[in-house]
Amino acid sequence: MKVAVFVKASKGSEAGEMPTTELLTAMGNYNEELAKAGIILSGEGLHPSSKGARVRFSGKDRTVIDGPFTETNELVAGFWMWKVNSLQEAVDWVKKCPNPMMEDSEIEIRPVFEAEDFGEAFTPALKEQEAAVRATALGLNAPTFQAGRAMTIVGLNQTYTMETRSGIPQQWERFVPRMRTIPAADESCYGVCWNTKEDCAFDYLTGVEATGTVPADFASVKLPARRYAVFSHTGHVSAIPKTIDTIWAKWVPECGLKMAHAPCFERYTEDFNPQTGMGGTEIWVPLE
Repeated sequence: MKVAVFVKASKGSEAGEMPTTELLTAMGNYNEELAKAGIILSGEGLHPSSKGARVRFSGKDRTVIDGPFTETNELVAGFWMWKVNSLQEAVDWVKKCPNPMMEDSEIEIRPVFEAEDFGEAFTPALKEQEAAVRATALGLNAPTFQAGRAMTIVGLNQTYTMETRSGIPQQWERFVPRMRTIPAADESCYGVCWNTKEDCAFDYLTGVEATGTVPADFASVKLPARRYAVFSHTGHVSAIPKTIDTIWAKWVPECGLKMAHAPCFERYTEDFNPQTGMGGTEIWVPLE
């Protein structure tokens, strides 16, 4: 679960009192512990409310109210976003925190809504819309969500680890001269990541969608019909590993959608230019 951890404001923080070097050091060490434990997602301190503003809503009217605000005990002076297993785990971590103020203070913990908390009101279409927004926030192109048809991809296959995947471009160089020996459905090429193992080793097949008899030494992967999140990769082809890492390490854990245990693949359309390494590149991520 995710929780927001609020450092409540005090008279001192609202007066603009800055923390001492000792307190900054203690908080820095605490944040380091959170990072090592894989707890912290983000965290920032906030200026006093005298430097802020509020917008009040009343029907169609919007009224701007400049700070400072008087209810000090309801104000926030800083926050963290944490990923924890339970509220009790968050409480235990807060109890380890140095007093964030130079006076008595409070820290409040609030669970963050998850997709399932909204029930049926949070429709599949709304879930996908929210997932697309999260992708954009990570610097990815907003994905489209498409029903992929069943295909059989045929070509050259090789096993890689995260340390050896830099050899994939050489696999493409070996495959391209033989590509025309495969009767293909269209001009698209595919890079299929499949047979992933617990140690993150995986098979990678460079191929095309076959429609007839193929050379005997070629491997094949069957892709069943399913729904995909489809990301457009607009940078150079050499940056695809960075895009894929962002998708799987950052977007997938936070997007609110369930991933299928199935192959994912790159699709290079007829718009891909092999001379420049640009254009026509998509990354298809399988969904439940």
